[in-house]
Amino acid sequence: MTHSRGSGVAAPSAAERAYQHLKRSILEQVYPGGLLISEGEVAEAAGVSRTPVREALLRLEAEGLVRLYPKRGALIRPVSAREIADVIEARRLVELHAAERVWPRRARLRPDLARWLDEMRRAHAAGDVTALMAADRAFHASVVEAAGNEILAELYHRLRDRQIRMGEAGFRLSPGWAEVVLAEHAAQLAALDGDDVRAWLDAVGAHIDNAATVLRTLR
Repeated sequence: MTHSRGSGVAAPSAAERAYQHLKRSILEQVYPGGLLISEGEVAEAAGVSRTPVREALLRLEAEGLVRLYPKRGALIRPVSAREIADVIEARRLVELHAAERVWPRRARLRPDLARWLDEMRRAHAAGDVTALMAADRAFHASVVEAAGNEILAELYHRLRDRQIRMGEAGFRLSPGWAEVVLAEHAAQLAALDGDDVRAWLDAVGAHIDNAATVLRTLR
């Protein structure tokens, strides 16, 4: 196994490098929906051979991001109104289920959420949208992961990946949206401090619903 010099940390395989390159390019819409790409062009861009590109494309097909056509290449799946609705519905189911599961353990969860909200505020003050998005995602992931279901946690991350492709980066830049997100996360923390589980679940659901509304306006 190859290791990075002096660090003892395994270097990513060629297949992993191809996968990360492809996924980043799709999520950031370097490869936009509807584009047909070939194994050869991806291999050249990622600096690997065609075999690891093939492996990466199979992973991305399983994640719903591409559709493979033998001897032709891979089609970057366009985002449809139906996909937006499906992703939001799935997110709502996962996050509300997780929120209900963590309620009895909310005292242990709260410090993590408070830390990520502070990170979001610092990133917003610094104008660092990338850091703001990362901290926001970590805030949500903390709730899902605290529920203790690894399959749901993995599903959640895939859902957020697909939401990024739908334009999450764009609506983060919408005027006033960052302030809304910060206020809604603060409302979730306030609900977590109380004794009313319904207030907590309503705060979580309202935040997802507002994100869905913004996403639909981008179509």
